[in-house]
Amino acid sequence: MKLYKVALAPNPTKVMLYIAERAELGTDMGIEQITVNTVKGQHREPEHLVRNPFGTVPAFELDDGTFIKESLAIIQYLEDKFPDNALFTGTAEDKAHARDLERIIDLRLAGPMGGYGHAVNSPLGYPKDPEKAAQLLENMQKALNYLEDVLADDRPLLTGDRVSVADCTLAASLQFMRFVEADVMGERPRLRAWDERYRERPAAKAVLKW
Repeated sequence: MKLYKVALAPNPTKVMLYIAERAELGTDMGIEQITVNTVKGQHREPEHLVRNPFGTVPAFELDDGTFIKESLAIIQYLEDKFPDNALFTGTAEDKAHARDLERIIDLRLAGPMGGYGHAVNSPLGYPKDPEKAAQLLENMQKALNYLEDVLADDRPLLTGDRVSVADCTLAASLQFMRFVEADVMGERPRLRAWDERYRERPAAKAVLKW
């Protein structure tokens, strides 16, 4: 199996963090990680478009030569393929709440953060767009407040004592914010404390570069 990635982009970083967290729990999935240089346009070259016709990363190559293109689908495949020490654990209700939190972060924060980063300081050279940035930042506030409330019981991680895919998803997007020198967390001390704790984890130190 091969993961085609770029270290800065949130979606492949989410998968990279997931793989590293599973390794910390004792599951070596034997995945080769290959960088696609998006700055040089390798994601638009025919070789990569075979892996992902949308010209994005990640792309995940299975042993049968087929590809999975979406980050959460890759993670769910690996949860099913390697069920021991999976991150979605517990009762059906526990798993549902963990998936719900990850979806809230991905849809209501990660997407807007990506747009916000490109609107304020795009690493791909997109023009600045202060009006769009302001609107995206406003759109994030309810979800950021929600996470601050989730952490009100002093849990160390987003779903409790054990790392979750939600932690990986949020950490990946916050790395992108640091890279573009943007701060969207505002006056939310519990969320900031979670960020500091997560970045001290061995998996985070192995993957996050900013």
